Amino acid sequence: MSINESLLQFPCDFPIKAMGRNAEQFDLLIIELIRKHAPDFPETAISRKLSKGDKYLSVTVTILAQSQQQLDAIYQDLTDCEPVLLAL
Repeated sequence: MSINESLLQFPCDFPIKAMGRNAEQFDLLIIELIRKHAPDFPETAISRKLSKGDKYLSVTVTILAQSQQQLDAIYQDLTDCEPVLLAL
C-alpha cells in the first residue's frame, strides 16, 4: 500500500473525538470546527462526556466522512485549536 492510500473506504461513518478542559462553550467550539468540513451531521451524531471529576470534557461527533483529505483537514483544525488537548 502506498502512503497516499487509506485503509478506509469512503464515504463511511467516522467518529471524531476532541478532549479539553470543561470550559464554557468547549463543545460548541468543537462542533463549529467540525461543521466547517462536514456541515450535514445531525444533533444525534454528537455525544458529550465529562471526566470523573468534571474537569475535562470529551466531545465525539460521528460524521459521514467523504475523503481522507476531509479528515486530515478536520484533525488539523482541531490540533491547531488551543483549547483542544487531544484529538482522536
